[in-house]
Amino acid sequence: MRPPVGSLVVRDIGLLVTNRPELGQGQLGVMRDVDVVIENGTVAWIGSTGTSQATDEVLEAAGRCVVPGFVDSHTHLVFAGDRVEEFTARMAGRRYDAGGIFATVAATRSASLIELTDVATRLKREAEAQGTTTLETKSGYGLTVSDESRCLEVAEAISEEVTFLGAHVVAPEFRGKEQEYVALVTGPMLDACAPKARWCDVFCERGAFGLDAAREILHAGLAHGLGLRVHANQLSRGPGVQLAVEMGAASADHCTHLDAADVDALAGSDTVATLLPGAEFCTRSPYPDARRLLEAGVSVALATDCNPGTSYTTSMPFVIALAVREMNMTPDEALFAATAGGARALRRDDIGALAPGFRGDLVVLDAPTAAHLAYRPGVDLVAAVVRAGRLLGQQNSR
Repeated sequence: MRPPVGSLVVRDIGLLVTNRPELGQGQLGVMRDVDVVIENGTVAWIGSTGTSQATDEVLEAAGRCVVPGFVDSHTHLVFAGDRVEEFTARMAGRRYDAGGIFATVAATRSASLIELTDVATRLKREAEAQGTTTLETKSGYGLTVSDESRCLEVAEAISEEVTFLGAHVVAPEFRGKEQEYVALVTGPMLDACAPKARWCDVFCERGAFGLDAAREILHAGLAHGLGLRVHANQLSRGPGVQLAVEMGAASADHCTHLDAADVDALAGSDTVATLLPGAEFCTRSPYPDARRLLEAGVSVALATDCNPGTSYTTSMPFVIALAVREMNMTPDEALFAATAGGARALRRDDIGALAPGFRGDLVVLDAPTAAHLAYRPGVDLVAAVVRAGRLLGQQNSR
């Protein structure tokens, strides 16, 4: 991303979602009939329409709704090939199994760095066009020292939030030798990959890594200076959520199958439950019970889980609509989870809200309210996207 320069006013905003209750009404801190000024990439001022000082650029909101840029805190954008045949078969009744990723592993290992970069860049631009201004992305389809390292090289080029996921599954050549693969991940692989990542993740699940192996991998990630994330409780009730809380992970992701102890553990921690309803949509699996988590006081985020096998979407508006329809979230709760919730899952205090001092990331919706994201599913409501005070794509400014 180019360094931010100059100033931009977003003028004549009919309804502004700030995510700061102290600034406006309700949980979303809604303000009406305002302008927002962004200077050098940061929100500098919010006030009544027509009262801002002159700026270098003007973006006319024309009475429409403006929301914070979406924060997609869980994606897998670095891969090659696709698995449309697997998806088609699953829709005909075949159950998803974590082993399905081996087709992507083979394709990723065979792809060039340029090919991997092209795919990841295309998906990032696709996400941006739908309002995503911050995204996390992972390795996890290389599963050798060299392939994981080059996947992270690609991730570094497209994202400020990079996660090492060498522990996605046990590499095929180590089948039946989990501990040998764990030794590779916690030794040479982390040594090569940690300098390129901010986070360490592990898939703690049947078909992937058990509790002891996952804990060992997370401890190694901590020793290499990485923050922690956990793929947890996606396919069944298991130890992933409890491990995430025990280790102080920033996020436990999926959280599809939880018992009361899991909910209580999350509620008593600062680990965010990141829900990924695109995966349930694409696998015909039960959706997480977001209402149960919210009523228990758990911090909840929404993310796309964009990957070629089980959630091949980059659309945060689609995820918001799914969360409202299938997970018993209100439109306000879903928007908050897709913005401020994602920021919490990344332990960021500079994104996910629109208030002075926050990065100038916002989306102008071609709609009067943010509820239209769920009310009009499948309709492109994104009129303009601004990240750090810069218009993305071909939106018009004056």
